[in-house]
Amino acid sequence: MNSKVYLYVLDTMADWEIGYLTAELNSGRCYKEGQAPSTIVTVANEKTLITTMGGLRIMPDLTVDECSMTSGDALILPGGETWTEAIHKPILGLAERCIQENVLVAAICGATIGLAQAGLLNSRPHTSNDLEYLRMICPSYTGEEFFQKQPAVTDGKLITASGIAPLEFSMHVLKALDVLAPHKLDAWYGLYKTQEAKYFYELMG
Repeated sequence: MNSKVYLYVLDTMADWEIGYLTAELNSGRCYKEGQAPSTIVTVANEKTLITTMGGLRIMPDLTVDECSMTSGDALILPGGETWTEAIHKPILGLAERCIQENVLVAAICGATIGLAQAGLLNSRPHTSNDLEYLRMICPSYTGEEFFQKQPAVTDGKLITASGIAPLEFSMHVLKALDVLAPHKLDAWYGLYKTQEAKYFYELMG
């Protein structure tokens, strides 16, 4: 059975932050033998066209209210320019329920600010774009002692990442979903990180 990955889509969404990840999830080209590609389901507050930062237009598959997620699924929260706005309260409420119910939640860049504003990063290891910026923009944030200056951090079923680490973000999510064999995941990351041909042959082998 293939997993479902729910991708929250929003106006000004940072396309590049989830590009590596969605390509691998949708194609399943490096997945374990016999494992079907993941099904990507786009989610928004309303079923109206959203426009990404790159100008791509996406019609969401579901509204947040229509989401029914199980433990094998995942919720991906990409960055964007509006995460401090109240419009994202519904998806942050869903993210909180997912965390409580042990469903994978992965947030990058601005989405980590949304999680911080919702109080979801106050008591667990996490990262974001910058600690000082997080403090400045989220007065209610009290998770400084749990902040890690890393490209991406996995804490149980919660993954957070800096907006300049889409590759590391993707690697953490693919690892958490357990869809690639460990040696394949290492080769995949090595190829895009170093551009060394040896990793391509490991990946294809």
